Amino acid sequence: MHADSLGYRDGKKEIGIMPKRGEAMGACATFSRKYICCRVHVLKSVHNCPFECSYCFLQDYLTDGLTKAVDDTAALMQEVKEKISRQPRRLFRIGTWELGDSLALEEKTGQAAGLIREFARLDNAVLELKTKSDRVEPILGLDHRGKTVVSWSLNTAHVIETEEHLTPSLAKRLEAMSRTAAAGYLIGLHFDPMILHEGWEQGYEALAGQVSEAVPRDRIAWISVGSLRFNPAMKKTIENNYPGTRLTCAEMATGDDGKMRYVKPLRVGMYRRLHAALKRYIAGERLTYLCMERWDVWDRVYGRHPDSAGHLDYLFAESLYRRYGLGPRRPQREVYGM
Repeated sequence: MHADSLGYRDGKKEIGIMPKRGEAMGACATFSRKYICCRVHVLKSVHNCPFECSYCFLQDYLTDGLTKAVDDTAALMQEVKEKISRQPRRLFRIGTWELGDSLALEEKTGQAAGLIREFARLDNAVLELKTKSDRVEPILGLDHRGKTVVSWSLNTAHVIETEEHLTPSLAKRLEAMSRTAAAGYLIGLHFDPMILHEGWEQGYEALAGQVSEAVPRDRIAWISVGSLRFNPAMKKTIENNYPGTRLTCAEMATGDDGKMRYVKPLRVGMYRRLHAALKRYIAGERLTYLCMERWDVWDRVYGRHPDSAGHLDYLFAESLYRRYGLGPRRPQREVYGM
């Protein structure tokens, strides 16, 4: 079958290598001025992944389903260096996860290892590798110099078993997180998407406790929280691809960014419940934020909100500099704009 004709699912069975084409580094595709965004940058270096999460937006987004990775690390890094050099006083957070999993293909591509070595030499950038995998062995012995945050997308055991098909179990992810933290990496936690299901309250509370046992608190760089969201047109795609799912049965509303979400009272209740558990198990000065939510939701969950996307970007830089000495200098608020 020709690569261009591969569908989303068929493409997961084949892995290809591709050259860098056009711009690879840009803003996160979910950016919206009507919601608070963290202003992370993304590096389009992986395309599709071997996992089958029923809620994954890629099933309604990819036109070429072939699973592939860019093999020219030098070309990727040339673009990164050119762009971050234009703002030398700013700390850039750059992730490789927008169109695929950062580590699921690592044993075959070695891409993440190459990027880790390159980012170790940069003064004003941090690499984020986000994954649902447990394939960390290739990166454990690298000299990362603290410039890479390895993040995990986490969910309850129930959600992993019913909606995150072909992914490693929660126990395997937690073991991989523990080994990665022991190798000196900072760890990012993404409780996203939170999904309503029977026993979700106890499930997410237990998850917070399990994470606290797996990773030392001082290794946790940041924590993000978000809930299930998808474009209205994707509802039919989800139901067709995963007829056994109950994801689309919940009461949802369409937001100003065109995405369907649980109605606001439900989301706020979920966030508050998890926030209370995180405070109990992972207390301290870790930066915790909501992904793609409005100011009023922040206020109802945390009692505060950043002034703007630029302010949240600055809060990341301030936290990473104060706690780990990352960044070219003590961050200045005005550098991060509005």
